[in-house]
Amino acid sequence: MPPITGLIFNVQRFSLHDGPGIRTTVFLKGCPLRCFWCHNPEGLHPWSEVQFFPGRCVGCGECERVCPQGAQQRLADGRRFYDRAHCTQCGACVEACVAESLRLVGKRVTPDEALREALADRAFFETSGGGVTLSGGEPFFQPAFTRALLTACKAEGLHTAIETSACCPWEAMEAVLPVTDLWMVDIKHLDGEKHRQATGVSNRQILENIRRLAETGRALVLRVPVVPGVNDTPAEIGAIAEFVQTLNLRRARPAPPLSLELLPFHRLAGEKYRSLGMDDAAAELTPPTAEQMASLVAAANRYSIHVISR
Repeated sequence: MPPITGLIFNVQRFSLHDGPGIRTTVFLKGCPLRCFWCHNPEGLHPWSEVQFFPGRCVGCGECERVCPQGAQQRLADGRRFYDRAHCTQCGACVEACVAESLRLVGKRVTPDEALREALADRAFFETSGGGVTLSGGEPFFQPAFTRALLTACKAEGLHTAIETSACCPWEAMEAVLPVTDLWMVDIKHLDGEKHRQATGVSNRQILENIRRLAETGRALVLRVPVVPGVNDTPAEIGAIAEFVQTLNLRRARPAPPLSLELLPFHRLAGEKYRSLGMDDAAAELTPPTAEQMASLVAAANRYSIHVISR
């Protein structure tokens, strides 16, 4: 039987926003949603990809020389052209690029390899109450690797957390309940049709998984990416807050109450989209102001739940 491996696109050390304390966050590739504002577009596809940053290119021509498919080209006017249609993501151009204008996104690792990298920060975990967080993409797009890595982390006594859309079979989530200390689950919208328009998928399975997860009594934070034109009205946030309140009422004591975190949309992913040859459909959106976020927090607070806002 072949060993379990996972395809990851980043290991972010000293992370402060992916759970308590100082954390190491492992980002897995592949996601069933297609949120048009996605801040991690390099995590959408379950295969390796080459990012190209033309502003860093020094024109040495090494990538063109080593590419076996002829995907790296120099145009007549001297500009570099990356022909993605002929690229096989072999990584030869990335290794040859001394200016780091090319980057291979997607590295296959074993759970033990990912764990060893995280354990380098054990001292910071112990002094800050931190640990390891799995994010993406969607961790449950690779359920076997997710379960194996979380199990390995718990065997080392590390605090574990997961960031998920909950768009997956319940059995995948249930399998890691014993080895996951904190769940951070996104809610984009309660209206099914609006959710489908914004993300490409129904929210039926997502909401049912959240209900089941809440009933387990596990520590759970529900997170709303506040996106202009999608879910940025007091009525829409209020509906989500009421849903959270209902979940809290159904939780058996002494389970900790659920929290609702409001995360304002930002436009920091633009260069990522360009580097991947993808359209940034949210490029023209204006991030919510502090005043707008305050009004949404006030709308959520009417439901007597714990509200967090950045």
